[in-house]
Amino acid sequence: MRDPYEVLGVGPGASNADIKAAYRRLAKELHPDARGGSAKLHARFQEVTAAYNQLKDEAARRRFEAERLSQSMRRRPVFEEAPAPTAAADHAADDVFSELFEGIKNAGKRVFRARGEDRTYRLSVDFLEAANGARKRVKLESGRTMEIAIPPGIRDGARIKMRAQGGEGHGGAAAGDAIVVVEVASHAYFIRDGADIHITLPVTLPEAVLGAKVEVPTIAGPVSLTIPAGSNSGTRLRLKGRGLPDEEGMARGDQYVTLSLSLPAAPDNALKDFAASWSQGLKHNPRKGFSQGHPDTNRHES
Repeated sequence: MRDPYEVLGVGPGASNADIKAAYRRLAKELHPDARGGSAKLHARFQEVTAAYNQLKDEAARRRFEAERLSQSMRRRPVFEEAPAPTAAADHAADDVFSELFEGIKNAGKRVFRARGEDRTYRLSVDFLEAANGARKRVKLESGRTMEIAIPPGIRDGARIKMRAQGGEGHGGAAAGDAIVVVEVASHAYFIRDGADIHITLPVTLPEAVLGAKVEVPTIAGPVSLTIPAGSNSGTRLRLKGRGLPDEEGMARGDQYVTLSLSLPAAPDNALKDFAASWSQGLKHNPRKGFSQGHPDTNRHES
């Protein structure tokens, strides 16, 4: 049997009222009493009725969804052939038609039903809260305060839905949803690129020339990083697995550390004397090739 949602022309998130309305419309179009008794029409009517019986109330939908999940886990087809409609199915169709025609006859007494409107809220989240996950509170228009979970690695502009926390429905219809739009603040030195984190790390001349072990901040706390001897400004090092979780939550990105050589702010005569007497340094021209558009950057990546 086909997906009952597809048969009725509704989505999996449809309310019970939406499902019932879709069945009424199709049943009215396909009922043999209305359009004759062709075999094709009768088969389509039976298919629609069987689909409605699978989704007509919360208990039936839960059974259907549980069965679909079970079949999916067994890697079998999601939908199995449902038995042909019985007298009970025909009785369900008759009940809907009775209700439909009774509603037309008493149109002046009918209550207007409409799902409530969705409400949108904006929530500012700190960069590290978004990176590592957090729990935040949102105050709704109704005056209620709700706590929501911010999943690790959430992106700026992501939307979190709180079902039935929006505008009130009319005539007994379902309430709308509350939609929380997450706004992630920037960070002083972390920059996000997909699941990766980038940071520029200042290093001293001795650390770059001789190599060193230094402490580097990450989104999960400081870690130790080895700076290779002979490093330069622009040298990029990688901390594997120190980035953000990917969208599936199965792996983490990396953190990339770009070194930036930082000299003392105060004049240092010894450093000036060394630079003046450093013959190899005086001969080195880092701008060689600029006129050809190929600068000698002397960069490497670890």
